[in-house]
Amino acid sequence: MSSPSWDEFAEIALKRLAVSGVEYGDIRIQDSLTESIQGEDRRIASIRDIRDIGFGIRVLYHGAWGFAASSILSLEEVPRVADLAVEIAKGSASIAAEKVRLAEEPVHRDRVVTPCRIDPFSVPLEKKTDLLLHTMEAVHRQAGIVRSSASLWARRDRKLFMSTEGSRLEFDLLAGQGDCTATALHDGRFASRSFNTPHLRKGYELIEDADLLREAPRVANQAVEKVHAPVVDAGRYDLILDPEHLSLTMHESCGHPSELDRALGYEANYAGTSFLTTDKQGTFRFGSPHVTLVADNTEPETLAATGYDDDGVACQQWDIVRDGIFIGYCTNREVAPTIGETRSRGSNRADGWNSVPIVRIANIGLAPGAATLDQLIGDVKRGIAIEGHGSYSIDQRRYNFQFGGDAFWLIEHGRRTHMLRDVIYHGITPEFWNSCDGVADRSFRRRYGFITCGKGQPGQSGWMTHAASPARFRQVAVIRGEGSG
Repeated sequence: MSSPSWDEFAEIALKRLAVSGVEYGDIRIQDSLTESIQGEDRRIASIRDIRDIGFGIRVLYHGAWGFAASSILSLEEVPRVADLAVEIAKGSASIAAEKVRLAEEPVHRDRVVTPCRIDPFSVPLEKKTDLLLHTMEAVHRQAGIVRSSASLWARRDRKLFMSTEGSRLEFDLLAGQGDCTATALHDGRFASRSFNTPHLRKGYELIEDADLLREAPRVANQAVEKVHAPVVDAGRYDLILDPEHLSLTMHESCGHPSELDRALGYEANYAGTSFLTTDKQGTFRFGSPHVTLVADNTEPETLAATGYDDDGVACQQWDIVRDGIFIGYCTNREVAPTIGETRSRGSNRADGWNSVPIVRIANIGLAPGAATLDQLIGDVKRGIAIEGHGSYSIDQRRYNFQFGGDAFWLIEHGRRTHMLRDVIYHGITPEFWNSCDGVADRSFRRRYGFITCGKGQPGQSGWMTHAASPARFRQVAVIRGEGSG
């Protein structure tokens, strides 16, 4: 006798919920396959294939949530877990101070599939390991290199979402990424330089188009230049920040504070609150008129562009900051009504079948300007160009911060000259974004994603993409951070 289909399991759960008196319920069944290949110092250090399958049931009873999950998908387990979710919700309702009211959402019935030219799970393992080995070998051809690494990562998520409201959503989602790093040694000091493809919802063509083997010599050469570079002199500099670097700056100083649950104080214990309190919406000057930050969960290939979130809400585009003014939040069906909005922005996501969906950062990007990169640099008398990610720190309200980077170049009289090291800049979020006086045009726009954004208790990893063109920031405080990258 064949096992019931996912739809049949979901129908069993929803029928169970229908007779229990819940106001709302949904089930997510998910099967995830992850492949990770890690190379270190011209050898393959690890190959990991992980499959994770299970289901979670969420219910709303008398305005209170209940959630239960299991890795056993069977005719006995599904109704048991449904009953447990209802029992938890009833317990929550008995002590809840306020009742949850969900924003309305149309019923959706759809299937979302990541387009790809090359299925990463169909590419022979030998081809992948050969790429990593040859990449590391190319790194080590540069004199002065003492360490190397290279890695590939891919994941497929097959998921079914069904709700008591009638929505049925099926997903077959892919994502991938690759990188390589070179580490140089000089005078007892180490310095590293990396090349990273963005995490994107694409097939193995992402890796082939990025061409790690082509990038390896440049990365190695710059690692050696960096380890020999002079330490930065502390002071105020104009900064030219590249898209990869800006992705982290936007994520921490704009993405997290724009999560409405943080602004409401719901997410306070583990990850902090937000300086963007609800009284600031529509009036607060977050940045200069050059700064427009757009949330776009519809852009193809980006991580949060999954068609629908885990509330069953269609993905959307909206402004977080428009011409410098703070406009909107990332919301779900629960928190949207608290600020008078009639519909969720579709930013409710869980990192797996066994996690409760929570408000997550959208794909937030800096809108392009009209300048070329040469024009941005050309108008800098004394500045620093920063590429890539480095160390960072930001307070719980996302107000005071400091950021490092992966590579730094001194700019003098409109020319990028030599590399620097140990650069850290610090500031206050709205003051920093108000110092932005130029953004490069769309031809310079690049996208970089995150799959390790931590939030919640128990902790979850969120996925999102941040796009930008290079941007210029005037007179930012820079300090010397020994060993900062």
